[in-house]
Amino acid sequence: MKIDKFAAIDIGSNGVRMLISNVISKSKKKVFFQKNSLIRVPIRLGEDSFTSGSISDRNLMRLINAINAFKSIMNVHNVTYYKAYATSALREATNKSYIVKKVFENCKIKIEIIDGTKEAKIISKSNISTIISPDTVFLSIDVGGGSTEFSVMKKGKIISSRSFRLGTIRLLNNAVSNQVWEEVRNWIDKKTNSYNKITLLGSGGNINKIFSLSKTKEGKPLSRITFNKIFKQLESVSYFDRMINYSLNPDRADVILPASRIFLKAFEWTSASKIYVPRVGLSDGIIKDIYDDLNKEELNSGFL
Repeated sequence: MKIDKFAAIDIGSNGVRMLISNVISKSKKKVFFQKNSLIRVPIRLGEDSFTSGSISDRNLMRLINAINAFKSIMNVHNVTYYKAYATSALREATNKSYIVKKVFENCKIKIEIIDGTKEAKIISKSNISTIISPDTVFLSIDVGGGSTEFSVMKKGKIISSRSFRLGTIRLLNNAVSNQVWEEVRNWIDKKTNSYNKITLLGSGGNINKIFSLSKTKEGKPLSRITFNKIFKQLESVSYFDRMINYSLNPDRADVILPASRIFLKAFEWTSASKIYVPRVGLSDGIIKDIYDDLNKEELNSGFL
């Protein structure tokens, strides 16, 4: 038996997180991925990128401090390989090359900026659809601060996927046009109209929190009716009351409403009646990405 520790760093628009996983293998055919530690810090790079167009010096320093802290934690855990992926906020920043360079100079951690297509493919590596039923046709929805990745999945495989510049931070800053909403709707209609029944599959911190608030049993789907009821409850109270009454962090209490609206639109456009929330996402996919690259002997960086 062999046990390795991999780390996945996800530099998003609403927060920066690191997942450390145990990778336990008895043979190449029997490998188990076990979550060990998950840390998240609320650095809203999207508020810079989607308003001014570049990452501020203040948030650059916060990012450097966070990555250095992550590196120390990786060393304590004896992590052998890591990958650090940045998504919408950094890929749209005009000073992205400078940010990546300064982080490497100060932390010796290499950041790779990925596009929406790769992001969707990595999320699919978490095998979220096969957790429930491989015969079900899913519309997978991963809501982030800067973008949302939609994928039509069947038998654990992506049939079609696309990333849209539709995210919670953009919505909070009124940076999403009606045209974008219409593009999302048309894409969903085109990719799902040949199937009789669609089931939603949600990932991201906001849907995870809504699922927790619903008190739904793990592994069971959250109904559209229950989802809408929770949304109405959250919408009816102030930002302060959402934090206090529902135990939401300050950087969750505002974005949970626009995230909910994205899911509600998906319910409406697909006529789906339920959504599964397996609590996996990009970080889990990055761990599998590291493992796949090691098996293909393509991982030549990231060793601590």
